[in-house]
Amino acid sequence: MIQMKVLTKLAVPAIAALAMSGAPANAETIAVRAGSVIVDANSEPTGPATILIEDGKVVAIFEGASESVVDREIDLSDKTVLPGLIDLHTHLSGDPSGEFWRAATNPPEWYTLIAAKNARITALAGFTTVRDLGSRTDQVTQSLRRATESGVVAGPRIVTSARTIAIVGGHGDTNGFNKHVNDAIGSDFSCTGPIECSEKVRTASKYGADLIKITATGGVLSQQGRGLEAHFTDEEMKSIVDTAETLGLKVAAHAHGARGIEAAARAGVHTIEHGTYIDEAAARAMNANGTTLVPTLMAFEGIKKNLGKGFYTPVVEDKIRAVATFAGTIVERAIEYDVKVAFGTDAGVFPHGENAGEFALMKAGGMSDRQALASATTVAAEILGLETEIGRIAAGYSADIIAVDGNPLTDVTVLEDVDFVMVRGRVIE
Repeated sequence: MIQMKVLTKLAVPAIAALAMSGAPANAETIAVRAGSVIVDANSEPTGPATILIEDGKVVAIFEGASESVVDREIDLSDKTVLPGLIDLHTHLSGDPSGEFWRAATNPPEWYTLIAAKNARITALAGFTTVRDLGSRTDQVTQSLRRATESGVVAGPRIVTSARTIAIVGGHGDTNGFNKHVNDAIGSDFSCTGPIECSEKVRTASKYGADLIKITATGGVLSQQGRGLEAHFTDEEMKSIVDTAETLGLKVAAHAHGARGIEAAARAGVHTIEHGTYIDEAAARAMNANGTTLVPTLMAFEGIKKNLGKGFYTPVVEDKIRAVATFAGTIVERAIEYDVKVAFGTDAGVFPHGENAGEFALMKAGGMSDRQALASATTVAAEILGLETEIGRIAAGYSADIIAVDGNPLTDVTVLEDVDFVMVRGRVIE
């Protein structure tokens, strides 16, 4: 309650400042009447409060009901209102499938339509920002990023790596077809050697990537079966990271094997995705380089459900069984080794919209409700470099808010059932 009183005192000056800032005269002013507000994961729920929103941004938060003149009121007086959630690992242009051959039959336009569908589903699940780490075809997520920003398509804020950089024939490149088909539909983002890998980073930047994604180790769902350890050489990964830094881009590294995790962290990648076999040595390298783990526990749950059903090829089933034993203890080991953990699910491997199932799995691994909520709000916002724009409800922040029954600080699984979503001041219907 003390925090709300401070915000109330700042409310009038904040409104005056906005009026003098040149905000459009016709900008819609919205008052959200909340039963309670959690302004960020480190704060306690308030009592009844009003969130004032103008031109897609939060202007102020008042205790109780504000008497301000507004264009529209939204009644959430029986709900807990909190910042929109952030998923740091999604694939909007894909749905779960073991039919790898569809890569040779589906046109690019199909993946664009799938991505638009999944953007809306993801937003309705309470995720107002996502990091998309690898699309099926060129320009899909860059175009979707623009469409959701402008309101042409309903969906979350999108930060995208666009394509994934892989070694030739490795996870992220095209495998499983004969040579002629592989050559025809293969990724033009595979590379060999530091110079060529550096060029792929520059190409990704040229075509609008917000960050770089690499497959630092083998992967589970690709048709190559040569293990889950390091793919790139140390020199190649260092070249990728150094080139990205010169362009102001961070690097996310898909990595399962412990030595591959360690090598990627030494190279300076910003996040490790999955981290299946993380051990003490890998964790030391991550902590020494400020690398965060994005464990994607829902992905492991999703693929295990399809084992033995003919959903996947035999080579993929073998890899799923190999990782299944370790997947349930990833967060537990990260906590033991004091590794920073952020929220990400790998949605697309399992159905989009089920992203919030990750919270229960994080709790099972030893995270508190508050830590789990922070991982998908303030911590995730920091990973994206957007900590002054999203991840909390405060004056000047984007109006990315959701509403639920109950208190996620004492039971984070209530976030599996979101009743209201607003992205950039727009209600997602």
